Amino acid sequence: MTATGSSRLILEGESRRTRELKQLVERLGLTDTTDVDWKLLDLALTHPSASSTENYQQLEFVGDAVVRLVASELLLETYPQAPVGDFAAIRSILVSDRVLAEFAESYGMERFLLMAGSAAKNKAGARSRLADTFEAVLGALYLSTHSMSLVRPWLDPILKEKADQIRQDPARQNYKDALQEWTQAHYKVLPHYQVEETGKGYDDPERFTAYVWLKERFLSKGKGRSKKAAQQAAAQAAYRKLTES
Repeated sequence: MTATGSSRLILEGESRRTRELKQLVERLGLTDTTDVDWKLLDLALTHPSASSTENYQQLEFVGDAVVRLVASELLLETYPQAPVGDFAAIRSILVSDRVLAEFAESYGMERFLLMAGSAAKNKAGARSRLADTFEAVLGALYLSTHSMSLVRPWLDPILKEKADQIRQDPARQNYKDALQEWTQAHYKVLPHYQVEETGKGYDDPERFTAYVWLKERFLSKGKGRSKKAAQQAAAQAAYRKLTES
C-alpha cells in the first residue's frame, strides 16, 4: 500500500484501515485482540517515506529488543543443556535481517505497509524494510500491554522451528564460512567464486548465478536474487558435496 507525503488516514478511511490491521493480527493467530493498540500498530506499519514524523522507527527500536529477549528466553527454555556459545550463534541468525524479513514475508506484512511509491520500487532495500517492519510490529504489540502476551503466542513457534533448523545445520546457515573452514582444514586453500547476472531483473529470484572452484576444480553453482545469495547457494551445494563424499 502506498501513501504520499506525510498524509495520514482520513476519517472515512480509518474503519477500512482498522479492518486491514485486524486481518494482519488474524494472520498472526491472535484471536483475542481486545488489548491491541490499533494506533500503535498503524504506526508500526507506516514507512518513513509516508511520514517523516509519524513512522515505525521508534517502534522498530523497541521491537529489536523484544525479538532478542524472546529468542533468548526461548532458546534457554527449549535447549537448557546447550552451551551459551550455541545460544549466541543461533540467536544471531534468528534476529538477523534475513530471517526477520522471511518471517515478515510469510505473514504478508508488506501489503499492509504504508509507504511512498518511490520506496516501494526500491527492491534493493526490501529485505531491510521487511525486517524493520517486523520489529516495529513486535514493538507495537509489546507496548500495547507492556508484556509478551500478544507476542509469544505466535512468535515462539516460528522462532522454535527456525532454531531447530539451525541446530540441525552444521554450517549454521552460513555456507560460505563453512566451506572456507573446510577447504582450509583439508587443502590449506580458499575457494573462489565467479558471479554472473543471468536473470531477468530485480524481481527474478534467480537473478545471479555463482560458480565456486577449489583450486582448478569446479565444485558447484548456485542461483539467488542477490550476488551474496547466489554465492551462499553455490557454497551450500559445494559444502554438501564435499562433506558427504
